[in-house]
Parts: sequence; C-alpha cells; structure tokens
Amino acid sequence: MPETLTLSPDHAGIARAAALLGAGELVAFPTETVYGLGADAGDDRAVARIFAAKDRPRFNPLIAHLPDAVAAGAIGVLDDAAARLASAFWPGPLTLVVALRAGAPVSPLVTAGLETVALRVPAHPVARDLLAAFGGALAAPSANPSGRVSPTTAAHVRDGLGGRIAAVIDGGPCAVGLESTIVATTGGAARLLRPGGLPAEAIEDCLGAPLAIEAPAGAPTAPGQLASHYAPGARLRLDVGTPEPGEVWIGFGPGCAGAALNLSGGGDMVEAAANLFAMLRAADALAGPGGRIAAAPVPDRGLGRAINDRLARAAAPRP
Repeated sequence: MPETLTLSPDHAGIARAAALLGAGELVAFPTETVYGLGADAGDDRAVARIFAAKDRPRFNPLIAHLPDAVAAGAIGVLDDAAARLASAFWPGPLTLVVALRAGAPVSPLVTAGLETVALRVPAHPVARDLLAAFGGALAAPSANPSGRVSPTTAAHVRDGLGGRIAAVIDGGPCAVGLESTIVATTGGAARLLRPGGLPAEAIEDCLGAPLAIEAPAGAPTAPGQLASHYAPGARLRLDVGTPEPGEVWIGFGPGCAGAALNLSGGGDMVEAAANLFAMLRAADALAGPGGRIAAAPVPDRGLGRAINDRLARAAAPRP
C-alpha cells in the first residue's frame, strides 16, 4: 500500500475520505474519545481489512458508528432502556449493545457472529461530517495495532498504522481521551461491559437503577474486554506511591513530586482521562526498550473507574 495520506478536516478532506471508504479502503478519523479506524460496516472485505491492519483477533466485535439514533435503530433494536440512554447521551461517548435487527446491512465480522451489535453516535464534528458524507455505518475500532495504546492524535495513528491504511483525517487531539463506555441492554438489567468516557454514575442516574457489572466468561461480547489491552511496550506497575530506581513514574494529583509525568497535577479526572494514552506513550518512549513504568493510584470513582480499567489492562500479562 502507498504511504498513508493525511487529510484536512475540511470539505475536500472529508469528501476524499468518504470516497476512499466507499472504495473499501480504511480511513482513520477523530472522535471525541480516540481516533477510530473506519471501514464500510456493510462490506465484508473492507471490515476484514481492519482486522488485518490492526492484527486484531477476529472474535473481537467492532462498534458501528452512525450519524443519529434513527440510523442506529435501523441496525439494532433499541429497547426502552437503550432508547432512554440514546436520548440522554447521544451523540457522545456511549456505546449501546443491543439486539441485531434482522436483515441489518452489517457484515457478520462487525458482530463477530453474535446476535447483538454495538452502536455509537459520536459527537466529534469531523466524525459527524464524515458519517454524513459517507452515508452509511462505519465500523471503527481504535486506530492502533491491537492491544497497544489507543491513539488520541493523528500522529499516534501514523506511528502505529502508517503504510497499512489509506488515510487519516487530522482533527487535532481528542477531547475525552478514553474509549466510549459500553452498556448492554439486552436480556433484562442494563450491564456495564466497559467503563469509559461517560461515567457509569451518569448512566445509573438516567436509568434510575444500578448497572450490573459483566465480565466476559469466554470470547468478548463487546470491544475492549481482552485482559491485556492498551499496553505500552514497557512493563507497567500500578498503584505506586514510591517508584523503584529506573522506573518512569506517571503521577496523579499534587502529591507526586518528582514524577516524570503527571496525568493531572490538580487531580482533575477529566484532564487525567484526556492525558492517559498520550502519557503512556510518552512514558514508553522515556523508558526505552526493556524499560519499566510505574503509575500512581487514581481514585476509583467517576472517570477514575475507566482510567483504572485501562491501566489494569495495560499492566496485564501479555498473551
């Protein structure tokens, strides 16, 4: 494949990206969460290219991105709970796993052969412009090699997938910096499948009931459930108040004097979430080959739950 194009987030760039997607190519684009790697969700060969470019396991489902809830409802069945959440939080960093609608024009590679489908309506203006120009659903996992740190800038995408995809639209850094929260509403009580950029507490307030927590017993039922994921090259140690010699320490809050990097010096969760993946990449570069990274504790509430989820997966034993 020729060199990956970098497209501007203007009319001409969006039109070029939509044309490439229509031809079955892969195009990375910004969302409010992280950069996604887009392909025509109804094109088996295009979706297969996502798995090849990322070296992603085929049993791992993808998220279909849509321009609005009406388009989402043509692919998945939005039950009462899903419709309530969609009305409250779409467009935004929430993915809903619902029953796949019979005859929906979605490749079975998107759903990993399951009878459910993961749907999201992104809020980023570039993503929304691209979806409007393309005129269909885009399958779009994070635009990085599978299992590695998710990209929050176009440069991150080029570093990981340059030469393996047709283009990336450079829309600047992502504001949220964490993948979407994933909630399943099928089969009774709503279940949290992956914490993310929308705090679980906000979802529970909307539903008026607590979310059940579901961990996959076998193959993933939604993206982001693999035990080892979002990983830097260096080994990562968690909940570190005092780093060992040679460790690159990522701090959180004002009590981490001497940290090489700090997710948020003031202890702000929104800032920490936005900085997480970029700082994991920076720490990896500082640590170098065979190096070690240490991460300070982050309170496990609000966005902190999603931050800790990503850190735990980044620190998990590699397959």
